[in-house]
Amino acid sequence: MSNTPPLRILLVEDDRELADLIGRGLRREGYAVDHAADGERGLSRAEADPYALLICDLMLPKLDGLSLIETLRRRGSRLPVLVLSAKTLVEERVEGLHAGADDYLTKPFAFDELNARVEALLRRSRVEPPAPEIRVENLRVDLLQGKVFRDESEIELQPQEFALLVFLMRNHGRVVTRSMIIEQVWHYNVDPLTNVVESRICRLRNKVDRSFSPKLIQTVRGYGYALRTME
Repeated sequence: MSNTPPLRILLVEDDRELADLIGRGLRREGYAVDHAADGERGLSRAEADPYALLICDLMLPKLDGLSLIETLRRRGSRLPVLVLSAKTLVEERVEGLHAGADDYLTKPFAFDELNARVEALLRRSRVEPPAPEIRVENLRVDLLQGKVFRDESEIELQPQEFALLVFLMRNHGRVVTRSMIIEQVWHYNVDPLTNVVESRICRLRNKVDRSFSPKLIQTVRGYGYALRTME
């Protein structure tokens, strides 16, 4: 018998009867299924727990399905999403896919088709686990231990500084704007009129760049910031 734990699926559906039917069917197929009855709860669980797939209705209380998916994608989630909806117009299906869904199934549907789409999405999403570290030049971030090194020197960073550096490194060579940083690093939990981004960039540059070479954190005047070597 395999000791591999079952893949976890999050089902966000406010129709309790339908949710029970889908949940029972998926559990018979060997999946572990959690259920949320509204969009806010669904978003919270999707961000807090490591699910393999999200199955999401569109017409949900508290937070609609499109907003839920858009929020996940805006915050960097790559969780595969299968939309369930009674909306059948092509324009409505396209809207769901543009919001970030990976597949769209209209109600009513046969469970066999739902299961086939679940299997297809899970096959497509089976990729190698993310690398345990990020490197740019002689700057290295150990994502497992939350440590930063320049050459062999360890650099102590505060949590927000660490998150900011990881965001810059994941966007190596690209310019990121102030608003992108506020959205992705602070998740809008700061006053956009403050100079918090400029302040943290300055502190990060002092720790990561000041005593080392090459200089990596660049200011692109009028646009934002980039982590890259000077041309």
